[in-house]
Amino acid sequence: MTTQGRPEIRSGCFITVEGIDGAGKSSHVDALAAWLREQGHDVVLTREPGGTPLAESLRALFLEREMDALTEALLVFAARRDHLCRLIEPALARGATVLCDRFTDATFAYQGGGRGFDLDVLGMLEGWVQQGRQPDLTLWFDLPADEAARRRAAARPADRLERETLAFFDRVRQGYARRCVGAPGRFARIDANQPRERVWTAVRQAVANCAAIASAVDAARAAGPSPVPPQA
Repeated sequence: MTTQGRPEIRSGCFITVEGIDGAGKSSHVDALAAWLREQGHDVVLTREPGGTPLAESLRALFLEREMDALTEALLVFAARRDHLCRLIEPALARGATVLCDRFTDATFAYQGGGRGFDLDVLGMLEGWVQQGRQPDLTLWFDLPADEAARRRAAARPADRLERETLAFFDRVRQGYARRCVGAPGRFARIDANQPRERVWTAVRQAVANCAAIASAVDAARAAGPSPVPPQA
C-alpha cells in the first residue's frame, strides 16, 4: 500500500547531517555509516541534492547555473521528491537506516536564511513533497562562518554557493539555528569548532542517545545479520 507514491510502512531510521559548507559534516558521514554498520544497521548512505539519477542531474544544474531563490527551491524540492520516492522511503520501509548528507533543513537555511526567501512558501513545498516525512535525528555541525570559509579555501575550489559572502553564510547559520529551536527533539547540535576527535565523540554520543536508533538496532540484531547494500 502507498499514499501518493510513498510507502505507508515506516520501520527504518532516518538520520540527516547538516551544516554550512566547510563545517566538516561530510568528513564524518562515511565514518558514521561504518560505525552504524558495526552496530548492526543496514545503512543506505546518500546526499541532497542527489541520491538518484534524476536528482543527481538536478544537483549539477543547481550547483553550476545561476538562478533566483524560487528556482533554487523548486529545483531542490523536485530532486527531493524523486529521492524520497525512489530511495529513501523504500529503504526505510525495509528497515534500513538512511544516512543523508543534507535534507530539508538545508533548504530552509540556504534559501530561507541565506537568500531571504519566503519561509511560508518553503513550508508549503515541504508539506507537498514530504507528506509528513521528517528525519528521526538531525546532526547539525555548527561552525562560525569565517572559520568555515577558511576551511573551504584550504580544501577545494568553490562551487556557486560556496562563493557567497560571509554575510550570506552567517544568515545560513542563523537559519539552521531557527530550525533547531523549532524542532529540538530531533536536532543534536554538534560544536564543529573543536578538534576532529572531540567532534567525532559528540557525533557518536548523539546517535547513541537517539531512541529511534536503539529501537532499530535491537530489531536488526533480533532479525540476524543484514547485508550491506551498495551506496546509491
